[in-house]
Amino acid sequence: MTNAVQTTRLSKSYHLGPVEVPVLHEIDLNIPTAQQVAVVGPSGVGKSTLLHVLGALDRPTSGDVILNGQPLSNLSSDELATLRNRQVGFVFQFHHLLPEFTALENVLMPARLAGDGESAVQVERAKMLLDQVNLSHRLGHRPGELSGGECQRVAVARAMMNKPGILLADEPTGNLDGEAAVSLQKILERLAREENTTLLVATHNPDFARAMDRILRLHEGRVELA
Repeated sequence: MTNAVQTTRLSKSYHLGPVEVPVLHEIDLNIPTAQQVAVVGPSGVGKSTLLHVLGALDRPTSGDVILNGQPLSNLSSDELATLRNRQVGFVFQFHHLLPEFTALENVLMPARLAGDGESAVQVERAKMLLDQVNLSHRLGHRPGELSGGECQRVAVARAMMNKPGILLADEPTGNLDGEAAVSLQKILERLAREENTTLLVATHNPDFARAMDRILRLHEGRVELA
């Protein structure tokens, strides 16, 4: 089985003035294609940092990230932006939808950024994704007209728009109540499996973590099997 995500001696530090603050320390990971993985650990341990580095939102201090066989270390900022748009989907704790656009227009945004415009094929895919997250009746509604759970489901559909091989979700249910959180969890699992997408979820929710194929625990900058 091929690896969708691989890291070699991955380290990340930040500087607070003259002080270097290590967050991740020489992490080696191999995550097979289509595996669903939970990243767990207490707040501040570096879960978001790990996802940001794996998704090419941030560069490591040392070591390398390899996505679908492509090392990221030698890519330019423009090349990384193209890779993020076409190969990686992101879902965050806050939905980050554009308030002036409808649900359908928000889902289509990654296709627009990729230069694919709004062809009939793209519009049909966006509608299909919104149907998959049970929002086919909300296509023309703007974020201000949707509930928090509905906005987060739109964000999931948007993340899947360009058929990413890797979906990174950072506390995606953190702002949702119990029922909405369970619904979103099931949607993420189902969509990832149906589209053969590798799913990495940073979460504090133990039930969510146990539903994944594998659990990774961050501890003192290193990854341990939970």
